[in-house]
Amino acid sequence: MHVLIVEDNPDIIANLYGFLEPLGYTLDVARTGTAGLERAVNAFHDVVVLDLSLPGLDGLEVCRRLRKEYRLATPILMLTARDTVQDKLTGFDVGADDYLVKPYSLPELDARLKALVRRSRKETVDYVLTFDELRLDTSTGQASRAGQPLALTPTGYKILAALMRNAPTLVTRETLEREVWGDNPPDSDALRTHIHALRQAMDKPFASPLLITVAGSGYRLGGSR
Repeated sequence: MHVLIVEDNPDIIANLYGFLEPLGYTLDVARTGTAGLERAVNAFHDVVVLDLSLPGLDGLEVCRRLRKEYRLATPILMLTARDTVQDKLTGFDVGADDYLVKPYSLPELDARLKALVRRSRKETVDYVLTFDELRLDTSTGQASRAGQPLALTPTGYKILAALMRNAPTLVTRETLEREVWGDNPPDSDALRTHIHALRQAMDKPFASPLLITVAGSGYRLGGSR
């Protein structure tokens, strides 16, 4: 999981690295509100951990701009020492998804981050993803289009799940590679090969293609009509 931490306190940053990295998190840090805004907009992250009190732009303004100006949907967990109900409501009003008051438990932070990412990926209680004619049951690994089963490779399944969670929004090559291979994507153009195999399975037998290539950017799912 890739996490952007927007925090200016070096002790807190060190604690987060010490706890989260051994759990498998990949951390990116910005120490001012302005830097955090730029990093959040220009790089992919699964979730943003945003301190309220920051030099330059404060956390509320960073959150407001990410939501209103840049339309960024990445989950945002706000950290603050302010614990009144009004403070929390203000954070939610500008677009925060969750709120954790300092001092906080690191295991609780871990649990909240994972919950935010699950919700953002639309991993619902029944674990079924649907888009247009596609249906993907993540509990059984079975996929179908217009009621016809699709024969997917394990990698094809991961790619399709990522595309369906974000459909019809573009998913970048970088994001898909991370979904499939984590932080160690192959040097070769393996993704293109797997995309070709997925297209053969889900589009070739049907009249209308659903898997769309956006040249130079990535892939997305489109409607059949």
